[in-house]
Amino acid sequence: MPAAPGKIRIIGGHLRNSRIEVPDRPGLRPTPERVRETLFNWLAAHVGGARVLDLFAGTGALGLEALSRGAREAVFCERDPALAAALRANLARLKQDGRGRVVADDALAALAGLTGPFDVVFLDPPFAADLWSTVAVQLEARGLLGAQSLIYLEAPREAAPALPPGWNLHRQTRAGDVQAALYRRGAALA
Repeated sequence: MPAAPGKIRIIGGHLRNSRIEVPDRPGLRPTPERVRETLFNWLAAHVGGARVLDLFAGTGALGLEALSRGAREAVFCERDPALAAALRANLARLKQDGRGRVVADDALAALAGLTGPFDVVFLDPPFAADLWSTVAVQLEARGLLGAQSLIYLEAPREAAPALPPGWNLHRQTRAGDVQAALYRRGAALA
């Protein structure tokens, strides 16, 4: 479902209730507030001090929410120049540009230039591109994940992405036509 131009809000942390500009771009679907709240409840014990990768960042809502809740660094990958510019502007306006960095490139190309490990990865590609499995393999192959990294995956309700061995499902929810799942690399969480 396309998002209308406007604003969405950060729901927790020191930037709580700050607004993020949402440009009118085809295919843009920011993670709904209810899903973000659930996700960050799952991540509450893990996001503080984390190094975060927000692939297919769009508005950057997930990475900005992580910064608001104490992540030490967030790298945002977004190929759309207008979205990358809006994300940089939001980072500067929220005074997070010292901890957030925008890589204006295709996510697969951007992965080649990144160094890991990342503690938390947000993987929410355009649904029609069907890139979950490809990106998951690249995250592993390029050493971008730590032994206990957490990977959030957002996909259509009926999708069943093939994920690397050792990615253990920790939590899952559904909202409308979307499934949201949090995986842990390595040993499952208690």
